Amino acid sequence: MNDRQIAILNLVSEKKKINVASLSEKLGVSQVTIRQDLKMLEADGMLKRYHGGAMPVSNDDMLRRLSVNFETKSQIAKMAASLVKNGETVLIESGSTNALLAAELGKKSGITIVTNSAFISRFVRDLNNVKIILLGGEYQHESEVLVGPLTRLCVKEFHVDKVFIGVDGFSQSTGFTCTNLFRAEVAKSMAQQAQQIIIVTDSTKFNEVGVASQFRPHEVDIVITDSKIVPEDQGFLENANVKVITV
Repeated sequence: MNDRQIAILNLVSEKKKINVASLSEKLGVSQVTIRQDLKMLEADGMLKRYHGGAMPVSNDDMLRRLSVNFETKSQIAKMAASLVKNGETVLIESGSTNALLAAELGKKSGITIVTNSAFISRFVRDLNNVKIILLGGEYQHESEVLVGPLTRLCVKEFHVDKVFIGVDGFSQSTGFTCTNLFRAEVAKSMAQQAQQIIIVTDSTKFNEVGVASQFRPHEVDIVITDSKIVPEDQGFLENANVKVITV
C-alpha cells in the first residue's frame, strides 16, 4: 500500500461518502489513477466503491480499523516484529496493529503464530513463511475473533516466550482496558502462557478507557507505541518497570 492509498483511506474514513473527483483534486492525481486505487483497495476489503466514489466499510469492521493511522500502526508492527527471532512461536491477540505485525513476521523464517483472530489468519493467508494455529471458540462476527471458555482452554496448550496484545484504552487509574469483556478474558489467558507480555498500540488509545480491565501496568513487560504518547503516561509506565518503546 503506497502513501497515496493510505491518504485515500484516511479521507474515506473521515466521511460517509466521497467521490472520485474530490479525491482526485485533493491528492493531485488523475481520476483514472484514483479509480485504480479504489479498485485495489476494495479488492483488499479496505473500502466499498459505489458509482463515482467510495465509502467506508462498517464502523466496527477490522479492515476499517486497519486503515485508521495505518502508517503509525505499520511502524509499531515493524518494531514489534524486530523482537521476534526466526523459528519462534508467538501468541498474537486480535487487533489491527497485530494484523500488521503478523504480516511483518511473514518476512522472517519459520515463524508460528498462535492466534484467536480469524481476521489475522485470513490477512496473512498468502504468506508461506508463517504457520498459523487458529484457536477455537465462539466467533464474534464484527471483530472476527474467537472468544469464550473453549478459546481459553485451547490457549493453555501453548507455552511461548512472547505474547502480543492490542488494547482499546489506558489510564493511570484503570491500567490497560478493552471494549469487550470476552476479548479481555482471552487476552489474560494468553498472557498466562507467555514469558513476556508486550502491548502494541498507537498513542490515541491513551486517551480512551474501555469497559473491561486487561492488565495493570506492573503486569506488562513492554509497551510499543508511537512518539505522541503523553510524557506523563510514559513516565508512569516506566516507573512501574514497563519498558516503553516509541517509534
